[in-house]
Amino acid sequence: MVSRPLQFAVIALAIGAGALAADEARKCSASARECEQAIRQMLSGRRYLGAQLEELSSGGLVIKAIMPDGPAERADLRVGDRLIAVNGHSTAKATIRDFKVILTGASKIGLLNIILQRHGILKRIDVRLEPFSEAQIDKIVAQHLAEFHTTTASAPQPQK
Repeated sequence: MVSRPLQFAVIALAIGAGALAADEARKCSASARECEQAIRQMLSGRRYLGAQLEELSSGGLVIKAIMPDGPAERADLRVGDRLIAVNGHSTAKATIRDFKVILTGASKIGLLNIILQRHGILKRIDVRLEPFSEAQIDKIVAQHLAEFHTTTASAPQPQK
């Protein structure tokens, strides 16, 4: 029989090891400079919608968040809108992956024709996809670097 304090010590050790592994998993294996260059190259000229979607448990997609001053906001998409069809493809039972396929196909023409349901009423909205601005790319790079390339060592203090 194992003593209770020993059981707690083993549990605490397992939790600590899991937290350490999770922290290590959040580090990027490439250098900060390599990541910055890759992100800038990937996003340069790429068009975006400016909306975050969520899969419903009953199937289908709903808008979870709208990027301020983005194409989705300018087109009057709103949080809570349920997507019914996009560019002629039914999204009533679609997944995020299905939507990404539709979005990839539409990126060349840069236009989405969306039929959505808002408060029980069907509505058609056309959204023009736009390229990321330099300021948006800078923000995405900074967020990645802060999240995945931070070090635990303290920064050197300036000399007086």
